[in-house]
Amino acid sequence: MIKELDNQNVSSNASKISTEVLLDMYRRMVTIRKFEETVYDVYSRGIMPGLAHLYTGMEAVAVGVCVNLKPTDNITSTHRGHGHLLAKGGEPKRMFAELLGKASGYNHGKGGSMHIVDMSLGILGANGIVAGGMGIAAGAALSAKVNHEDRVSVMFFGDGALNEGLFYETANMASLWKLPVVYIMENNTYGEYTSTNRSTAGTGPARAEAMMIPAVSVDGNDVLAVYDAACNAIEYARAGNGPRFVECHTYRWRGHHMGDQGDTYGYRTQQEIEEWMKKDPIPRFGQYLLSQNKTDEAALSAIDVQVQQLIDEAVEFAKQAPYPDPSEVYKHVYA
Repeated sequence: MIKELDNQNVSSNASKISTEVLLDMYRRMVTIRKFEETVYDVYSRGIMPGLAHLYTGMEAVAVGVCVNLKPTDNITSTHRGHGHLLAKGGEPKRMFAELLGKASGYNHGKGGSMHIVDMSLGILGANGIVAGGMGIAAGAALSAKVNHEDRVSVMFFGDGALNEGLFYETANMASLWKLPVVYIMENNTYGEYTSTNRSTAGTGPARAEAMMIPAVSVDGNDVLAVYDAACNAIEYARAGNGPRFVECHTYRWRGHHMGDQGDTYGYRTQQEIEEWMKKDPIPRFGQYLLSQNKTDEAALSAIDVQVQQLIDEAVEFAKQAPYPDPSEVYKHVYA
């Protein structure tokens, strides 16, 4: 049976998290928000070439999941992947350098927004192909099992990827072979410009459970709810029990990509956007920390200032970094 996690369960579990980790979660969420909004600004001023798909509003999912992972654990990401990479430990300056096509970027300026990889952090790559990361994550999980390694693979994917055949192929394999995989479905209610109500029959958890994969559905704007579900799923997979599936209900504030300005194409209303913005996961978590006496307003404000300085320095680093030499055009390119 699909389980919904209520706030009472989440609160009791959250009480076990140290203050240090809670504040780290808050910092990671703020870092993602400021990074993404700065990407929007840099693009708008004509400094960044190409498009990006922003994660603004969805920060609680990436952070709630990745804070449970070890450095050796793997993640695969999506076209909307900046948040996942930052939550797993990605450096803002190297990410901005990549977005600007500079040699000091994660992929030497050749990957751009949708293809950042850092094997040292277990980041097996963002992927511009819908559901493209699923096969990579399943393969990494199979490798971990065959080699008896303590390594879990987490695949982030959107509601649109649920209708791709690769989901069923990899989920079937993961369930049969009990692979250490965790499926994190970010249900932001739209696959590009199409509502899930018009494109998807049934739910993600129901489809997962049809393949004997335990599943839960949580409020993806509540970082503690995500943390709780991810913690259980990751521990379950790490113990050799096989895959788990977590659906996180959330919403992207920005359009599908930089050229989609809110309600540009008429597929959603400004009123809908504003209603979801009232559920902003960052002040929601900040209020929790204050109510539980985990911190004070001054400390939260200090984090805000520190993160903004980090992001400003990252942008300046990227702007000043050199472009790759043309002679390297075929270097590090494999397909």
